[in-house]
Amino acid sequence: MNRFLMVSVLLFMWTLSVNAEKPKAEPIAEPIAEPIAGPDAGMRIVKTADGIEYAFRWCPAGSFTMGSPESESGRCPDEFPHEVTLTDGFWMLETEVTREMWKSVMGNEPGVFRGERLPVEQVGWVDCIEFCRKLSEKLGSPVTLPTEAQWEYACRAGTSGPFAGNLEEMAWFGPNSENRTHPVGQKKPNAWGIHDMHGNVWEWCLDWYAEDSYAGSPSIDPHGPDRGVNRVYRGGGWYGDARFCRSAYRNYYAPNFRSYGHGFRIILK
Repeated sequence: MNRFLMVSVLLFMWTLSVNAEKPKAEPIAEPIAEPIAGPDAGMRIVKTADGIEYAFRWCPAGSFTMGSPESESGRCPDEFPHEVTLTDGFWMLETEVTREMWKSVMGNEPGVFRGERLPVEQVGWVDCIEFCRKLSEKLGSPVTLPTEAQWEYACRAGTSGPFAGNLEEMAWFGPNSENRTHPVGQKKPNAWGIHDMHGNVWEWCLDWYAEDSYAGSPSIDPHGPDRGVNRVYRGGGWYGDARFCRSAYRNYYAPNFRSYGHGFRIILK
């Protein structure tokens, strides 16, 4: 099934089941690799703008296998496994961008769910780029969306399995979300101290999407195709099942697409 249709079906099913009894979440039985923390991985710094703190975690330069093996349950053909090297480390926001952060920068409050510590949603890729531009001015340091490679590298935090830990402990997703987003930072972080990379809201990445982009992308500091129609988003969300939360799972939509399942996080350059 086309993934656009798959996500649409999931959203439709959610609207029909808001008042239905939810099944008990079952543990995810996928194998989990032990994290490998490099020098200073997970080091924390805090920047402040308009009295609001932005906590970032250090993701050191390094190499990893991007994508998934054919044996991984729920994988898609566009997850071709390949070695990637990131020559520069970067600071990844510790949580998804919150509604409080968004309002302080953009002056409006998009989204269905209310609460300052909830991840902002119903923001498109274009909106996120404008947020980054304005926040860069406030912080006096450039911020942007992560590339798809940076996102997966930070999500894995040295692991190589489907998830960066026990999914039930790390993610708000279909079986445990109660049909809503949750305040950021409540679930267990990955080995580098980064929360909610799995679940809660999908996260926009900087790259254009192409099904064969892995094959044509450089193995050193990849940034996706130079042009395209759709932008990548990652991580799964509160309304999807476990396979969408996998570290390697890729999805995409038009840059101006907005939904109550889509948010983002930023990196500090």
